[in-house]
This record gives sequence, structure tokens and C-alpha cells, in this order.
Amino acid sequence: MRFMIIVKASRDSEAGAMPEEALLAAMAKYHEDLAKAGVLLDANALHPSSKGARIRYSGGKRNVIDGPFAATTLIAGFTFIQVKSKAEAIEWAKRMPAPHGEHNDCEIEVRQLFELEDFGSSEAIERFREMGVASER
Repeated sequence: MRFMIIVKASRDSEAGAMPEEALLAAMAKYHEDLAKAGVLLDANALHPSSKGARIRYSGGKRNVIDGPFAATTLIAGFTFIQVKSKAEAIEWAKRMPAPHGEHNDCEIEVRQLFELEDFGSSEAIERFREMGVASER
């Protein structure tokens, strides 16, 4: 089972503030532990939404909206892991250092990824399988 640990953005991350060295070191240690356990698939931080864009689909058209965006639903970073259960994913997520510092309120979210098998069998799903996307390692 693959899971995404989503780090929600903060006012500081949206302002482009870089984490302090102590937090970077704690995150490096956490991700090293994930790698040593063989569960780490990928991880990264994201630039603030002011450097991004959204594409809005409406009435058969696509409209580009440049950032920044309202901070209520923004993502600052992510970690992908592959584990045996949701409980194991939550245990790993609880070990993550507080993403915006121990004394700052923040939230992370744990979400399971769909596997190709979840969609049943179809020609389109086989095309995804041939591309090697959306599959466990």
C-alpha cells in the first residue's frame, strides 16, 4: 500500500521562508530512517503558491490562474511511502518532525494512493500499466 504524507503550507512557507538548519537536519534523519526501513518512495518540498498556477476547467475551457492562492488548502511538501497498512503509515507519519517547527501549529495528512488494480481491468488501465505509472514497486 502506498501513502502520501502531505505537509500543509504555513504562512512562513507561503512567504518563501526556508526552514532552519535544525529542522532540515531532523527531516533528513526522519527520511533516512524511512529509507533504511525500505519504505521511502519519494519526498520533496514545494515552492510557495505564488510561483505556481492553477488550471480551472469550466464549460469545456481551461483558464490559467496564477498564484498565490488562499492558504487554507495549500501543500508545502510531501513524502511517499510504501507500507503494509494504514496503521503503519500513520505510525511513520507520527514520527515526522513538526514540519514548521515544534512550537508552531501545523498539520500533516496521510492519504492512500489508488493502485491500478483498484480500477479494475480495462484497456486504459493497461496503458497506464505499460507506462509504469501508478504502480507499487
